[in-house]
Amino acid sequence: MEKSSFLGHLQELRSRILKSLVVILTCFLALVYFSNDIYLMLSEPLLSFLPDDSSMIATEVASPFLTPLKLTFYVSLLLSMPFLLNQIWKFIAPGMYENEKSLSFLLMLSSLILFYLGVLFTYFLVLPLVFSFFTAAAPDGILIMTDISRYLDFVLSMMFAFSIAFEIPVFIFLLIWSGISSSESLRSKRPYVIIGCFTVGMLVTPPDVISQSLLAIPAWILFELGIVMANLFVKKKEEKS
Repeated sequence: MEKSSFLGHLQELRSRILKSLVVILTCFLALVYFSNDIYLMLSEPLLSFLPDDSSMIATEVASPFLTPLKLTFYVSLLLSMPFLLNQIWKFIAPGMYENEKSLSFLLMLSSLILFYLGVLFTYFLVLPLVFSFFTAAAPDGILIMTDISRYLDFVLSMMFAFSIAFEIPVFIFLLIWSGISSSESLRSKRPYVIIGCFTVGMLVTPPDVISQSLLAIPAWILFELGIVMANLFVKKKEEKS
């Protein structure tokens, strides 16, 4: 009986993985025709600050073809995330209690929204400020010509770093809700958290104060927000009990 149940779970997992792959592939095929336009959209934060006699370059033969395709795949993955999380939810939900289902659903939804907010925050605020600083700081006589592949890697790493930073409220909530830590304990560590935010900002962002602050300050604010939200949930839970 246990063996058949285990095989049933494996078959369901296989089915949901295949469905997820089909959705990702469908998104990719739908967007692949617009891959060059998508890359131009991503490069706009840099192109808008380049001098008229500068442009982006490709230092490898296949880069003009492969780099937009690589970006299109990541965009497809990003657009497919709601469906992927839905498949994860449908797989794990049957083994949960009702109160756990509602909490887990809210956490997954919050995590998805915060991840998207991190991407948008990076694209619309962080990248323009960073590139305006770098282009303005270039010495006279230096022609800025950024490789398209290196630019994509830089932007993706920045977006990933900020998106993970925007997940801090979820991490804090889980720490308090699970009993691993308490809001009082986390508040007492606030000075270390602030130092840690700026240290991480120094390590994962370019070596300028603007981008470091743009990561550290929101991370600190989200840390405080996570404590507040966790306290509200714990108080509500105690009132019900």
